[in-house]
Amino acid sequence: MNNTIFVLNGPNLNLLGQREPAIYGATTLAEIKERCLAKANNLGFGIDFRQTNFEGELVESVHQARNEACGIIINPAGYTFTSIALLDALKTFDPPKIELHISNVHARENIYHKSLISRVATAIMIGFGAAGYELAVQAMAGMVERD
Repeated sequence: MNNTIFVLNGPNLNLLGQREPAIYGATTLAEIKERCLAKANNLGFGIDFRQTNFEGELVESVHQARNEACGIIINPAGYTFTSIALLDALKTFDPPKIELHISNVHARENIYHKSLISRVATAIMIGFGAAGYELAVQAMAGMVERD
């Protein structure tokens, strides 16, 4: 069994720690990556951690995951609400998928309330801040081990 979890991050998440810290916190994406790698290692899983500002690149990562991953954790960022292409790509990935958001999107403006990605997510992590990533890795490990 492949034990690699893809952790995919969409646009502007490379600016974590700088961008709107009142909403997203002070933790950088590099720090989140290190925490995910450590958590996964303790659980016997590998992590392929990626970030892109380009929709097509995110779609390509989902395609690659079809052959290389036991699960996907995805923070699609702005593409959550706009990308049918990403939705369609995720439909082709059968193993577990966790949609993740750092902030509680439901406590924010209405534009952030309707996720396209939730339709195909196995589970959703919302509002746990940067710690949500580690929680998602833990949850994914449990889902993969049950399957």
